[in-house]
Amino acid sequence: MSQVPASTEGNSDERVTLAALFTEFLKVSLCSFGGGLVWARRAVVEQRHWMSEREFADTLSLCQFMPGPNVIGIAVCVGAKLRGAIGALAALSGFVLIPCAVGFVLGALYLQSAKLPVVHNILDGVSAVAAGLLIATGGRLLMPHLGRPVAVLFAALAFAGVVFTELPLLVVLLGLAPLSIAVAAVQKGRA
Repeated sequence: MSQVPASTEGNSDERVTLAALFTEFLKVSLCSFGGGLVWARRAVVEQRHWMSEREFADTLSLCQFMPGPNVIGIAVCVGAKLRGAIGALAALSGFVLIPCAVGFVLGALYLQSAKLPVVHNILDGVSAVAAGLLIATGGRLLMPHLGRPVAVLFAALAFAGVVFTELPLLVVLLGLAPLSIAVAAVQKGRA
């Protein structure tokens, strides 16, 4: 399968195949029970080099503003970046195929056994692991910004806005994004 490293994407005649996009996001969905962001980042940045750390963090920031799960937005953005609208469709199809099938089956099973204590124990354990994965991913996403104090400040403000003040995520994003964009514009204007 052909891949386009992020560093040479504009200089190569090689294109990422639609099959590669479909297959890679299918693998992400197979590995990502409980959350696909960790696996999507690993596949896109570390394994396939379709995006740099910074590009992925910027794409995730954009996906925060889109409705629905962030990893769905990541699949669409990566597919669109590499192959246009058809690439977005291939990546999205690969990602949602397994979760939809499993979701229907698990939903039906849950309806049949929701009152069993063992089901609640399983969900408690899985949610703790999912929280750990999210914290680890957050740390990794912050790494490319550590050399940018203003970016770290906005990350801390967003974290505080959601965690400590319990404001809805959309309110925090709509409040901080315009200010963050203005500060970035001023900083680029000085450079």
